[in-house]
Amino acid sequence: MPLKPAIETGWDACLQTLEGHNSLVESVVFSSDGQRLASASSDNTVRVWDANSGACLQTLEGYNSSVNLAVFLPNGQWLASASWDNTVRVWDANSGACLHTLEGHNSLVESVVFSSDGQRLASASWDNIVRVWDANLGACLQTLEGYNSSVNLAVFLPNGQWLALASWDNTVRVWDANSGACLHTLEGHNGWVESVVFSPDGQRLALASWDNTARVWDANSGACLQMLEGHNNLVNLVVFSLNGQWLTSASWDKTVRVWDANSGACLQTLEGHNGLVRSVVFSPDGQRLTSALSDNIVRVWDANSGACLQTLEGHNDLVRFVVFSPDGQWLASASWDKTVRVWDANLGACLQTLEGHNDSVESVVFSPDGQWLASALWDKTVRVWDANLGACLQTLEGYNGLVRSVVFLPDGQRLASALNDNTVRVWDANSGACLQTLEGHDDSVTSVVFSPDGQRLASGSYDNTVRVWDANSGACLQTLEGHDGWVFSVVFSPDGQRLASGLYDNTVRVWNANSGACLQTLEGHDGWVKSVVFSPDGQRLASGSDDNTVRVWDANSGACLQTVYTSQSIQYLEFDATNNSRLITDVGILRLD
Repeated sequence: MPLKPAIETGWDACLQTLEGHNSLVESVVFSSDGQRLASASSDNTVRVWDANSGACLQTLEGYNSSVNLAVFLPNGQWLASASWDNTVRVWDANSGACLHTLEGHNSLVESVVFSSDGQRLASASWDNIVRVWDANLGACLQTLEGYNSSVNLAVFLPNGQWLALASWDNTVRVWDANSGACLHTLEGHNGWVESVVFSPDGQRLALASWDNTARVWDANSGACLQMLEGHNNLVNLVVFSLNGQWLTSASWDKTVRVWDANSGACLQTLEGHNGLVRSVVFSPDGQRLTSALSDNIVRVWDANSGACLQTLEGHNDLVRFVVFSPDGQWLASASWDKTVRVWDANLGACLQTLEGHNDSVESVVFSPDGQWLASALWDKTVRVWDANLGACLQTLEGYNGLVRSVVFLPDGQRLASALNDNTVRVWDANSGACLQTLEGHDDSVTSVVFSPDGQRLASGSYDNTVRVWDANSGACLQTLEGHDGWVFSVVFSPDGQRLASGLYDNTVRVWNANSGACLQTLEGHDGWVKSVVFSPDGQRLASGSDDNTVRVWDANSGACLQTVYTSQSIQYLEFDATNNSRLITDVGILRLD
């Protein structure tokens, strides 16, 4: 049987005891935003809990046998559960309604995975069959057969067209998710395959295995291109670089290796870790790399030479989030030890320890000038800090839900926060006074942004609308309707005359910010659009999607000028203020045509 993940050593404080199940709890999973928890039980039910209060929000009933696992749709709105009665059920996680019962397997369903766009669902069973389902209709689209053992890992290609399935027989099979044809069987590993990843362009596939190796395969031909040897223990993670030329592998031997993905040469061995690597982030210029570990240490590496530039020690629990300052000179780390630390990214010195949080710190953001830092917490507060002195300037309280987004006004004098309680709050960053509570959305607010002149505020919501507000009076100036799904991201053009929104329906919409008219609907992405940004001259618009691409559009005509493949979903985009051909992302620098 596969080993269960180890429990973090710092998890010594019991935050909640969730009672209500009448038998063994088989599986527990958080929603992607961490606000809800789903538990599957041998009492034939799934329960959905408020992760903060411990309240039971829904009891999902209807099974005739034990429920062995549950998994959230990436947006957290749906939940899929698998049972010993050989079925998968899809639920509305908010109402508790059963949307579909997926029947057809002849044995226990062991694993379930959604495609990145949430349109399809794959289920793997002890009957050695994988089924692909239409998540909206509940229809079985494909039955994937031919296995001699159970499937333990499933990964969709970002565009959802292919499905890679790792089995306990040490193989990975690549399937056409539309036709159900087995394209390739990737054989050669002598141990379970622990990690599967496609290259940004979808042309290659990398596997990490318990046989201490990683292998790179041609996704089209199924040929093994490279065997990456050198680790002294099982390899638990593989990640392609943004351009697909490098591959990084993490191992239980506590090292990270950087490989040439074309030649298979080991370029660097990053040693000195005292635990498993949990998080990796690039600096804004892509020249440095940070790794956050289960040993509570952050390390800064030269991405080219592999030299460990800094070892940032001091946290007493898991490091949850790491961010560079706008100029790349400072680094802020947020930890479950209830502190934020500010580091000199060049020297490695801890400049400030920001203490006083009453709960785990989930995220941090620098003000545009890098002088202030805002931290969002599980205790439903935001704290504003002087990044130089470490002094807590303000504690912003009064929230009724988790803070989903925090943004500074361009001059740094005000702060806006988007909330799960369907509101936006505007704060005086100096006094901490709540200036406005903007009400009107009918669901969680996902994104908030100020206009360049600071006079207006735009908010995007799960209620499928964007609202434009007067930032001074709090009046709603425009409600932009017509979206076919949730709004994940909103941004003003540099002149404040246009507004772009990124959507669940895989599109970008461009609006007249004054009249509310929809000027353009930009189509082409195969996944949710999580981030949008205008170029400094307002002539181009970039969008980052769950399909692992960035698209650059002509902001006037709506024509797609360029598609750039990335190694993962892009959550953050920003044009270089001095160079319109450089795009700063959360996975490194993109150089545009």
